[in-house]
Amino acid sequence: MKGLARTIAIRLVGGAVMIWIVATFTFFLVHALPGKPGDVAYEKYVAMGMNAQEAKAKASIIYGFTSQDPLLTQYTHYIGDLLHGHLGISISYSGVPVADVIGDALPWTVIPIMSGLLISFCIGVSSGVVAAVKRSSRLGSGLSLAASMIAGIPSFVIAILLITVFYTNLGALPYGGTVSETLLVDPGWNVEYVSSVAYHAVLPVATYVLISYGGWMLSMRSSVVSVLGDDFILASELRGITPSTRMRYIGRNAILPLFTTLALSFGTLFGGAILIEATFNYPGVGQLLLNSIGKRDYPLMTGAFLLITTAVVLANIVADLLYSVIDPRVRR
Repeated sequence: MKGLARTIAIRLVGGAVMIWIVATFTFFLVHALPGKPGDVAYEKYVAMGMNAQEAKAKASIIYGFTSQDPLLTQYTHYIGDLLHGHLGISISYSGVPVADVIGDALPWTVIPIMSGLLISFCIGVSSGVVAAVKRSSRLGSGLSLAASMIAGIPSFVIAILLITVFYTNLGALPYGGTVSETLLVDPGWNVEYVSSVAYHAVLPVATYVLISYGGWMLSMRSSVVSVLGDDFILASELRGITPSTRMRYIGRNAILPLFTTLALSFGTLFGGAILIEATFNYPGVGQLLLNSIGKRDYPLMTGAFLLITTAVVLANIVADLLYSVIDPRVRR
């Protein structure tokens, strides 16, 4: 028990250091972008017809709270705020705390990612076992070929294809937003609202399923093929076990490496949600990040980057710990 606690502590300290490094890099990268928030607003007001003096005064009123201190001083304040759990105040959302803005967008990223990841994992693992056992047949070859082709298609291309087929051509599924515009019920755990949310999430979730399926299927196929050559499988066959028991032995041992990959995939898909949410106009963290870049909302940008970084780091820590739990051989 002490050894496990020590391992967890080491992983958490290492993860905290990594988050600090990425947060530092992100802070200076964001502040190196051309076009300060006040400058962007000033140019917008001038384009709207204001004279230079009026535009400057209005931009100064709205964005006057932006620190004019040296960059290192701003960085010190930024790290101090992070240690106190404060991500700053959003510029583009009229002074709303960044934590509140991200908190509102977070469910629209986590729920589709988790749904798509788990569905693709189950389908990919099942078809990978079939493709490995039937690898000399047309079925096995067809499954492997299809998975290889799907795995090579970029996520935004899959998203555009799904939109073209199911929204533009067939009109069977909605595009954009999270609920129907004609929905009259209040948001909450009622049948109408949940059904509308699920209906609008079909295409984003299907995209997550397809971009992940090929990797799961090919990984499981490779893992099963390697297990098929192990001595314990041959010994169990000589003892005359049933085909179902044999498949259970194979699947149980072949799936172990994929559990750690599953934990890692949550973090990587979290970052990959940017393109998918932008394509589907879905109001998740990825879409939020893109909007904040366009509006030069420094606090919101750094907060969104920090969230994605934290998700990846935590996914790595969970993957390391998970593998030692599910595979006793690692602890020996």
